[in-house]
Amino acid sequence: MPKLKIALYWAASCGGCEIATLAIGDKILRLAEAAEIVFWPVAIDTKYADVEKMADNSIDACLFNGAIRNSENEHMARLLRKKSKILIAYGSCSYEGCIPGLANFFNARAILENTYCETASTDNPAKTMPQPTVIVPEGELDLPVFYDTVKTLGQTVAVDYFVPGCPPEESTTWLALEALLSGNLPPRGTVIAPPSTAVCNECPRIKHEKKIKAFHRTYEIVPDPDICLLEQGILCCGVGTRGGCGALCPKAGMPCTGCYGPVEGVRDQGSHLLSAWASIIDSNDPDEIKNILDGIVDPAGTAYRYSLPAAMINRARMQP
Repeated sequence: MPKLKIALYWAASCGGCEIATLAIGDKILRLAEAAEIVFWPVAIDTKYADVEKMADNSIDACLFNGAIRNSENEHMARLLRKKSKILIAYGSCSYEGCIPGLANFFNARAILENTYCETASTDNPAKTMPQPTVIVPEGELDLPVFYDTVKTLGQTVAVDYFVPGCPPEESTTWLALEALLSGNLPPRGTVIAPPSTAVCNECPRIKHEKKIKAFHRTYEIVPDPDICLLEQGILCCGVGTRGGCGALCPKAGMPCTGCYGPVEGVRDQGSHLLSAWASIIDSNDPDEIKNILDGIVDPAGTAYRYSLPAAMINRARMQP
C-alpha cells in the first residue's frame, strides 16, 4: 500500500505548531511507517517551486498553520489548497487568526509607521519604509505585500478540517493524524478535538454561584488553589472555550485564555465571553459596575485574543 503524502506549512504564526507536531512522541514512528512528508520548509529542504511542479491533488493532506497576514501567505494557501486533497487548518492561527489577528485593531499603515518610525529604539529620520519592490543593480527584489487585515485560512480558501489549540495538545494532534492514517475521517468542516463541552467541565476547581466585586490580573492576587478562578475575579475564558485540552492552565493556577476556540454552537467567542463576565458582576449601581469593569484592562484584546479575525466584527475601522 503506497504511503500517504503529507505536507506541513507555517504562515503567520509563532512556530509553536511546528513543534507541537513532534509532541506526539513515539507515535511519530507510526506516522513514518504510513506517511511520507513531501513538503515541510522548516524541517526538510523543499522549495515553493517543488510544490508548484506537483500534480493537483497529489498531496493527500496538508496541515497548514498560521494566519494569512501577507501576499506570500495567501499564495501558499491557494497553492497548497490546489495541490492537496485534504487541507487542515492546524492550530488557532489558521483556525481563528489568533495573536497575529490582534493586528486587526489597526491597519497596515499604522503598524508599519509604529514599527519603523515611532518606537523608542528606532532611529529612522528619513522614515524609510519597506516597499513591495525595489530596483537594485542586480535586478528587481520583492517583499510580500503586508495586508491591512489578517484573515483565517478558512476566509481565504476552502478548509476541510480544523484542529484547535495554541498549539494543539498532543492528544488533539494525534486525533487528526490517526483519522488521516485510518481513513476514518469525520464529516468535512468538523473541528477535530477530543469530545468535550467547555473547559469549565474539565476543570476540577470547585464552583459555586459566581458573583464578584472586582476583576484582578493574575499578578495582583494569590488565588485559592481549589476554587474556580473566575469566582475569585480572575478573567478565565473556560466558560466560553471548547474543552479537549484537559483544563491544563486552570489546573496549574493560570486562567484559561481561550485558545481552543468557541464551544460548540457559539458563533462569536469574544461576545460570548464578555456576556458571561458581565453576568457575574455583583452590583446594580452603574458607577460601581463601571469601576468593576475598569478592572478589565483590555476587554477586546482579552475576549478576542485568539478569535478576532473570525469574529462577527473582525477589525477596527480606520482611515487607509
